Amino acid sequence: MSLTIRPARRADAAKILDFITELADYERARHEVVATLADIEHSLFDEGSTVHSLMCERDGTAIGFAVYFYSYSTWLGRNGIYLEDLYITPEQRGGGAGRQVLRHIAREAVAKGCGRLEWSVLDWNEPAIGFYQALGAEAQDEWVRYRLDGERLKAFAQG
Repeated sequence: MSLTIRPARRADAAKILDFITELADYERARHEVVATLADIEHSLFDEGSTVHSLMCERDGTAIGFAVYFYSYSTWLGRNGIYLEDLYITPEQRGGGAGRQVLRHIAREAVAKGCGRLEWSVLDWNEPAIGFYQALGAEAQDEWVRYRLDGERLKAFAQG
């Protein structure tokens, strides 16, 4: 079976949104997905987008996607890549697709001189944690992630 990883196109936006919803269902957070098709088209494909997206296909059928963007480390003095989402459909997991998508992004990071490739995983997602550990990735347990969003973000911004 032929595996293809390619840059996503605007025509993929609806499938990407489907995959985002499937991922959110798995992560028990479907209620948090507010993105629309127009949001995905705009944020991923309009001119000036700073986000990169990939489609993973097996024999011409979309089986997953990845979304990532460049970050920066002051300590390294170099860019990095932050992987926002990597999703492979459940029936296609275990066949090497996730590893190949991650390797594709890692190769881009190395080619661009990036100092790191980072992502987050839910602490209860043992299959993903095991997968990432098998790749040689290390958990960064000493860092706690913070977020301002929605009304809290607006309130803080307004002072």
